[in-house]
Amino acid sequence: MFESLRAVPADPILHLSVLYRQDTNPKKVDLGVGVYKDETGHTAIMEAVSRAEERLLVEEDTKAYVGMAGSKRFCDLLAQVTLGADHKVLAGKRVAVAQTPGGSGALRVLAEFINVAKPGATVWVGNPTWANHIPVMQSAGLTIKQYPYYNSRTRTVDFEAMLASLETDTKAGDVVLLHGCCHNPSGADLNLEQWQATADLIKAKGLLPYVDIAYQGLGEGMDEDAAGLRLMANSVPEMVIASSCSKNFGLYRERTGTAIIITSTSINASLAQSQMNSLIRANYSMPPSHGALVVETILADPKLKQMWRDELKIMRKRITDLRSQLVDAIKAEGVEQDFSFIERQRGMFSFLGVNAEQVDKLVNEHSVYLVGSSRINLAGLNQHNIAYVAKSIAAVL
Repeated sequence: MFESLRAVPADPILHLSVLYRQDTNPKKVDLGVGVYKDETGHTAIMEAVSRAEERLLVEEDTKAYVGMAGSKRFCDLLAQVTLGADHKVLAGKRVAVAQTPGGSGALRVLAEFINVAKPGATVWVGNPTWANHIPVMQSAGLTIKQYPYYNSRTRTVDFEAMLASLETDTKAGDVVLLHGCCHNPSGADLNLEQWQATADLIKAKGLLPYVDIAYQGLGEGMDEDAAGLRLMANSVPEMVIASSCSKNFGLYRERTGTAIIITSTSINASLAQSQMNSLIRANYSMPPSHGALVVETILADPKLKQMWRDELKIMRKRITDLRSQLVDAIKAEGVEQDFSFIERQRGMFSFLGVNAEQVDKLVNEHSVYLVGSSRINLAGLNQHNIAYVAKSIAAVL
């Protein structure tokens, strides 16, 4: 049987990490993998997380299964963090929630849920979108189509083209995948006016919004970054949301996420919960517990919660400052090309806008590692390497 197997090409981003580790250049810089790094280039454990883990080490008294949907306390707290504690869908008990193995697990669970509700449903994803969106959706049996999202000439959301495509090409029952904030890979987000226009179109055409919010808190703030998602939830009868604690709590390896389904009635929410639980049971059966326990410990304790928010603010401000510093450093190299768009975008990612040959030179001649699309992780920059990166960019232009 196994003789028919063929090798699958390595994930291009993870392959970059391998090349980076093998590189002996002392000036090498990793701007590829999408994890937050501090000024020393380290992805440190947040102090609030360490405090919560210390408490759990003393207080946790069992390792029994947590159930298919995970911890109810965690699910309730994350629904409030994502939607806002006073959102009408929570008050109306129109929400089904499950703890999942990371944001990717949430994406898969929700994709399978959609496929149960409408087998082979069409999911419209932006061009570009996160590289794993399409494989996750396709592997769940869904059909993928794309709408235009990013204008590489203006370095902004191509909103007129996006709205025109969704208006013309979609049909009732189709799904529209949107990034909640800090768009990966472009860094270009919808503003609230654009969110409202998108919500109006989705409601009018009978589409299902599917929002992936993996970077809440790393753009403008926890509430600010979820404003568009909350507006959407106010406007439509049904919606699904995948959220992640990997970035804003730094819990990458703990695989902590949440799948949220908003329905038109509380009765439908109960039905959705039972279907989601059944899908989970047939997949990974139960979610891992530790990361969710850490998050709920932080969110349920006012002091730990404030410590976490303060740490997150420092991370967010650092990313924003790095954007400005990179633009200034490139300009200082005498580059006439305008890179100011980097300052106007949000989150960890931006496209540099250089071509494939220039990307290749940055990697192979300067040991500056970035994705072939020219996407960079701004959090990979620091005061020790930012001037070198700017000089390298200038050299390949």
